[in-house]
Amino acid sequence: MAKHSLVIVESPAKAKTLARMLGKNYIIKASLGHIRDLPKSRIGVDIENDFTPKYVVSRDKSKTVKELKDSAKESSAVYLATDPDREGEAIAWHLAEIIRTDKTPFRRVVFHEITDSAITEAFKHPRELNMNLVDAQQARRIVDRLLGYKLSPLLWSKVRRGLSAGRVQSVAVKIIVDREREIEKFIPVEYWTIGAELLKHGTAKPSFRAVLAGLADGKKVNVGDSKTADAIKSELQKADYSVLKISTKQAKRSPAPPFITSTLQQEAWRHFHFSAKKTMALAQQLYEGLPIEKEGSIGLITYMRTDSTHVAAHAIAEAREYINSKYGDSYLPKKARAFAGKVKGAQEAHEAIRPTQIKREPSLVKDYLSPDQRRLYQLIWQRMIASQMAEAVFDNTTVDIEANSKAAKTNYLLRTQTSVNVFPGFIALYTEQKDEGDADDKKAVKLPKLTKGDSLKLAKLSTEQNFTKPPLRFTEATLIKMLEQNGIGRPSTYAPTMATIQDREYISKTGGSFQPTELGFLVTDMLVEHFGNIINVDYTARMEDELDKVANAEADWVCTVRDFYRPLEQELSKAGEKIEKVKLADEQIGENCPDCNQPLVIKMGRFGKFIACSNYPECKYHTNFRIKTGVPCPDCPEGGELLGRFNRKGKIFYGCSTYPKHKFAVNGKPLARPCPECGKLLIEAGAKSIRCTNCKYRGKKAE
Repeated sequence: MAKHSLVIVESPAKAKTLARMLGKNYIIKASLGHIRDLPKSRIGVDIENDFTPKYVVSRDKSKTVKELKDSAKESSAVYLATDPDREGEAIAWHLAEIIRTDKTPFRRVVFHEITDSAITEAFKHPRELNMNLVDAQQARRIVDRLLGYKLSPLLWSKVRRGLSAGRVQSVAVKIIVDREREIEKFIPVEYWTIGAELLKHGTAKPSFRAVLAGLADGKKVNVGDSKTADAIKSELQKADYSVLKISTKQAKRSPAPPFITSTLQQEAWRHFHFSAKKTMALAQQLYEGLPIEKEGSIGLITYMRTDSTHVAAHAIAEAREYINSKYGDSYLPKKARAFAGKVKGAQEAHEAIRPTQIKREPSLVKDYLSPDQRRLYQLIWQRMIASQMAEAVFDNTTVDIEANSKAAKTNYLLRTQTSVNVFPGFIALYTEQKDEGDADDKKAVKLPKLTKGDSLKLAKLSTEQNFTKPPLRFTEATLIKMLEQNGIGRPSTYAPTMATIQDREYISKTGGSFQPTELGFLVTDMLVEHFGNIINVDYTARMEDELDKVANAEADWVCTVRDFYRPLEQELSKAGEKIEKVKLADEQIGENCPDCNQPLVIKMGRFGKFIACSNYPECKYHTNFRIKTGVPCPDCPEGGELLGRFNRKGKIFYGCSTYPKHKFAVNGKPLARPCPECGKLLIEAGAKSIRCTNCKYRGKKAE
């Protein structure tokens, strides 16, 4: 009889970490994600028979499946140790369905962190597969397949090949398009601010600035043009100033909860301009395990796909002990801080994202992590510790100043506000970043000692023209925040959604902000006009709620899918006839055809973009798509130029124009200026950063 047990996980990195922890009685194998799925070449859903899915094992997984089957036959038990969410439960179910044998028992183990204690506890308490979670994932997969396979061909026939529609992605694009139209319709309104530099009588400093707030009787003053501003300035120039009112209130600011998936993605964008996709890839590495000195491969954070702000009692106790020893008891609240439940529509009872050991400070592991891994780990670690620290305390002072203009018989009200941090609390360690456009905190302005009735001396008056500003375009952080607030998608969907809407060229990213393309406008308008009951925020959020009910055994998955499909089927039958074919203007590349001298344009074919003559079909010249950079290829013996091209997955890379003679290639966009340290090639490494391809130099684009 077999003496060992088989453990199946998704990734080799996770397998390596578990192998060290479980010992020689276990063999750990990786499934490399899903081993079967709906087929790529057809819809794979039997609509007439309760939407029965027709799963297939992909060709590239056949070898993996055979190895797992052989290992299962030779094992005393099989443990399915896939991730602790709906997707992980579904992968475990597919594995069981494909490789199960009559002789070998299959068990499901779940853990939220990859540490010795968590793994030991999980293997002590295996369970059966949770079919409610499997059904919820299956319903989501089938709904998305039906929508994609029914709408995408319509877009191919009416617009162009290669396009796609999706329950979450199409709504995300619609949100961006709607915001862009708000910006386009926005009409700026002029307004003026009037400020006064004031001194307490009998003192030379400090002066402080107060801003016109209205009239002393509480009425507002509309300063909408320079003529009005100059008139008021003239009156204020002759006015007598005195302190009308002083109010000081103490305000306390509480720390943010530990990270959930969406807040981690938002904060990583704000701090480092990491895309959601990059953040999740780094978090996965930290979760699955990295070799740390004598400890071996160990998971540094808890599971990174979670909607819950709950933290285990032992982790809170560790954090409080650390805070007390590092900062003292004044930084430690009397009671451990518990955060409100989960966000709207949250799924299973996971923990928040936190370090697996509080004592594992970022400085202790920095030598074992890449720079980006280190930055993300430090962010997660600081956020967790700060969440259990004392509140920050501020003294907020507002001073109302009366300007008595005897000549005009008008009393104006000026106001200055200041906020002074009197106890740092959690901000001694960490402060949450703000998105552009969020209200600024009051600044700590130094005021002289003032009392009501004090006479003030005018040092200077200034006027400044302003205009109201349009809404800001979405960044990755603000779009994820919007999707989350409206209950659209789930933690696992945000990163692929951001990538897909850019890959399909529905939106472009400029300066870190999303802007819809002509294609994005066109496809969104078409979908909203003909499928408005499906492509909208409320419907998509309700669909998520229905999937949650399936996961909680409150709804049947077949009924949920049927309720979704009926309106889609009705609208599809009407739309095919109503929608007219749209021809997008081809984009010129600024070069002429070498055969007939007509402009060359970018076209979309079955396998992506290519360059062709605009005089087609008279002229049939075409070539591979490339983007000129003007940057010489380093070390090329023939003096080639780096050109942008697309790989088979539609991702851009930059390679030598003499390929295949010289095979140099990089993923980041090359820069014309050389590295300031070694003189070699610089490339873009993110929205605002650059790096050298030869040495360790990193910098900012603005440098």
